[in-house]
Amino acid sequence: MKARKLAASPDPLLEEVIQRALQRGAQQAEAFRSQLEETPVIFEANRLKEVTTRQIAGLALRLVADGRLGAASSSHFGQLEELVEMALEAALFGPPSYLRFPPEQTYPNVPTYDEQVPATPIDEMVVVGEGLIREALRLQPELVCDAYVHRAVQKIEGANSAGGRFSFQRSIFSVGLHGVWVRGNDMLFVGDSLSSCQRISDPASILEEVTRQLTWASKTATITTGTYPVVFTPLGVASALIGPLMVAFSGRAVYLGQSPLASRLGEKVYDSHIYLWDDPTIPYRPRSRICDDEGVPSRRVSLVEGGLICSFLYDLQTAGMAKAEPTGHGHRGAGGYVDISPSCLVMAEGEASLEELIADIYEGLVIDQLIGAGQGNVMGGDFSGNVLLGYKIEKGKVVGRIKDVVVAGNVHQLLGHHLLAVGRPARWVGSSLRVPPIALTSLSVAAR
Repeated sequence: MKARKLAASPDPLLEEVIQRALQRGAQQAEAFRSQLEETPVIFEANRLKEVTTRQIAGLALRLVADGRLGAASSSHFGQLEELVEMALEAALFGPPSYLRFPPEQTYPNVPTYDEQVPATPIDEMVVVGEGLIREALRLQPELVCDAYVHRAVQKIEGANSAGGRFSFQRSIFSVGLHGVWVRGNDMLFVGDSLSSCQRISDPASILEEVTRQLTWASKTATITTGTYPVVFTPLGVASALIGPLMVAFSGRAVYLGQSPLASRLGEKVYDSHIYLWDDPTIPYRPRSRICDDEGVPSRRVSLVEGGLICSFLYDLQTAGMAKAEPTGHGHRGAGGYVDISPSCLVMAEGEASLEELIADIYEGLVIDQLIGAGQGNVMGGDFSGNVLLGYKIEKGKVVGRIKDVVVAGNVHQLLGHHLLAVGRPARWVGSSLRVPPIALTSLSVAAR
């Protein structure tokens, strides 16, 4: 992968903000600008509802004054003095600063822009959405479908008082379909989505996923309370396991001793088939970038290799606190402050197909989607939620959809001691997660 260096300031506005902050007494200052133009095409209840184009822009300032961090943000670029004043006032009560803004860097060349995305005619976007709904209704005429086709272009620019400068542009194209089938008091939810930095003209995989969901849910089945083997589809892995898993890899949680992995760097915690990494250099993913929102160059960070804990994720502030190397995972949030966030999280796939994983189970469940999984001791890895879309396995086959079922477990225990197999293929779920199906030997199931 070729590297490039951005020596020039991406925007004189950022330089002016930084200079004003330094003149007012800040020891360090950093300015960040985001400009987004998006066109969503929205369908509701099987019909086109809305087509709009809107621009969203924001300017953020983060500074260090008297050893403390302060930040502020605004959408009014003509009120720079007010922005500086707000950041200085925030620093009076801000946390102690442990960061040093990076100087000029060499950044990897990461493809994130496709000129075909902004050039896509709105009429063609409408046709894609209408086609999705038409095919879904062909599968099940009683479905009520919502859909969207969305295109966007975002420009990110940053500069700091240490000489760091960065600027890059990304295009985003996403397509989604979600339907509900009402049968008496029963509501069946199906759907899927795709996203990329490149234009999506044939979302056939969405219909394939919806077809599978409708087929498996065409009948109903029952299950009793107990402990069962469970297969999580990639959608299920995303909705149930990834949230409580990634909390433990936050460098802040590790530094504060809140993560169950805090003292286990280099130890084998998970099954030897678990490989997990974060890679913001993957071409044409909506969360890929040349650097994070603090100007730290992007690189692949291996988190788990063969079950061994290899690294944690850090932004500049947390890396300074922990005396660790920043990993380039600073994400700009509300108010101009930065927090730790993965970019493109990938779990390695195994060898067995989803059908083969199911065939190895005499009685158990397949879980497509969980709701409310954030309940319980998430920091410790616990999850518990209602199965929004799941199916019963009997003698190696899916026999029907289950309802009124709650599952609960601890992701660290499950991946460490109850992994049956990692399946294939891995797929992108949303814009930033690529995961395979996973089979577990036992999971607590409560049925009403």
